[in-house]
Amino acid sequence: MIWRAVLLWMENQTMVIPLKQPIVFQLEGFDVQPANGPFLFLLALLAYIVALLGNGVVICVIMTDKNLYRPMFVMICHLMVCDLLGATMVLPRLMMDLLMGLKKIAYIPAIAQAFCAHTYGTTMVTLLTVMAYDRYIAVCEPLRYHSIMTSARLHSCCALAWIVALLLIVVLFSFHMNVPLCGRVIQHVYCSNRGILNLACTPTPANNIYGLTITWTVSTVTFIFIAFSYIRILSVSLKQGRTNSSLRSKAFQTCAPHIVVYVLFQIAALILILSYRFPSLSQNIKKFLSILVYIIPPIINPIIYGLVSKDLRVSFMKHFSNRVRNKA
Repeated sequence: MIWRAVLLWMENQTMVIPLKQPIVFQLEGFDVQPANGPFLFLLALLAYIVALLGNGVVICVIMTDKNLYRPMFVMICHLMVCDLLGATMVLPRLMMDLLMGLKKIAYIPAIAQAFCAHTYGTTMVTLLTVMAYDRYIAVCEPLRYHSIMTSARLHSCCALAWIVALLLIVVLFSFHMNVPLCGRVIQHVYCSNRGILNLACTPTPANNIYGLTITWTVSTVTFIFIAFSYIRILSVSLKQGRTNSSLRSKAFQTCAPHIVVYVLFQIAALILILSYRFPSLSQNIKKFLSILVYIIPPIINPIIYGLVSKDLRVSFMKHFSNRVRNKA
């Protein structure tokens, strides 16, 4: 009995001893049968290929067609880059886990993956806010649009969307400095700020407060700005539509994709949040729902813009037909 008590005490002491670098984490991943791994790998690979092709094609078409060097398409290009960041953050690592059972990840790659995950989410909403501002000026101030949305202002707005997101996330991860870690198993499919700090030897209230604050602040401010912009656009479009129905349909056609993309992203984010509020759900389902925000928007967004934007569609068909003609 005495020896058992001593061993138990030594085990407890070991559990609270801070880890020393180099730290190697282990992702819990999905609990799947080895025989199902290759099939799930193929599904993840297909999703990643679709995301790469869709976003890559849109970026290439916009960059190679000078007729698309317009604010709306430049912002779409930035959004596609953000989509690629989200998909690349989670899918390649997930595929290695499903195919080879590779669950270990070193400290620096883990921090990098978590940083990219949070940057993707924050940049997505800041870019969509900038796009709402652009559409607001285009519809509500059409005569002054080109004088307001100059090339310098366009690039400043896009840069600001990225810089604000990066600064917020840099501060978030600055709390990781000098935080001793006592665990190695990250109970998720990918690394996140909270997933890593859950392994801390001591509570991290400052990080928790700051994380919740920026989450609610960014979500609320961007929602108010986007809602105000599109309500004003709707109001102006309905007034203009009484005399010219083509103006109303054009306004709806250019704004609809942005609204759909924003709503789609918010639904995916809401699913992620709600999945943790239902303890009865299996861990696999919770993990699957949590990665949808990094998979669904990157797959759907290029399709939405490709189907709705006539200019983008025409430019793609022109490039595609020229390639076919040159090969023939």
